Amino acid sequence: MQSWIPLVPDSASTFSWKVDALYFYLSGVTLFFTLLISAVLIFFVIRYRRRTPYEIPRPVAGSHKLETLWTIIPFVIAMTMFGWGAQVYFQQYKPPANAIEVYVVGKQWMWKLQHATGQREINQLHVPVGRKIKLIMTSEDVIHDFFVPAFRTKMDVVPGKYTTLWFEATTPGTYHLFCAEYCGMNHSGMTGSIIVMEPREFDNWLSGNTGSTTPAAAGQQLFGTLGCASCHGANGEGGRGPTLAGVFGAQTELTTGDKVTVDEAYVRESIINPQLKLVKGFGPIMPTFQGQISEDQLVQLVAFIKSLPAGGQVQAPAANPAATPPRPAASPTQNSR
Repeated sequence: MQSWIPLVPDSASTFSWKVDALYFYLSGVTLFFTLLISAVLIFFVIRYRRRTPYEIPRPVAGSHKLETLWTIIPFVIAMTMFGWGAQVYFQQYKPPANAIEVYVVGKQWMWKLQHATGQREINQLHVPVGRKIKLIMTSEDVIHDFFVPAFRTKMDVVPGKYTTLWFEATTPGTYHLFCAEYCGMNHSGMTGSIIVMEPREFDNWLSGNTGSTTPAAAGQQLFGTLGCASCHGANGEGGRGPTLAGVFGAQTELTTGDKVTVDEAYVRESIINPQLKLVKGFGPIMPTFQGQISEDQLVQLVAFIKSLPAGGQVQAPAANPAATPPRPAASPTQNSR
């Protein structure tokens, strides 16, 4: 929706109007009290000015009612700001479970994006209108920031960890994408666009970009190449590493007795620093893969582990992946974890 206010970007997501409403509320309260305090100040300067050199003003007695009033009113206003802001914040940064996932890797100075169905894009993201989109983001080098003004949403993209962001576009069109964190000499050129399409048009776009390997399938092949199946075999037999089938999203117990949720961050950490959080019952035998695989490959391994169903068989991929459809396999994540 085109904004009717100059210098305000278009409003094109389900929660953009809520961000705008909160912003205008904060601006209105600020403007109101600015004018009120200025008017009172001018009134007092004129009304209580010194008229003669030796004039002595009358003593002023305090007022408990007035002090109570100017304490309660600011408190109530501050609480409305806090409550409203918290509501908008949690809605923005709590991705829904049924969102379409897109993997994003920031790099000086570009955005690399890959759909769960395999289609890759550079500095562009095609999405359907009316569908929830979840971005799983990381960086290859420095801190970036994924910012779409029309959606009123932004999130830091940090090296060494995953951050998430979601939105649901409401209006077809092309919207600006910026990096909102200074990331180097060509920071200003790290731009892109979000192309919002009608669902049927988006489906046609997807079908016209076939032939790409899905992140999960690529992760399966990488899993076999790295030899992960030797420890993370079907149901974890052999005792060298826990099974990976169906673990994503569940909790696992560590040797310390603590429990952690197996999410994207935990899986990535298990590959890069496998000795940090060992799974109960398994020793520190898994080697680190830090420096051996790229962020894109880490994303593929994470996607592969997420695709493994509970009770599935974790196996190495077939020798000829073009002739054999990908089967569930494992990843270096929980070898020693």
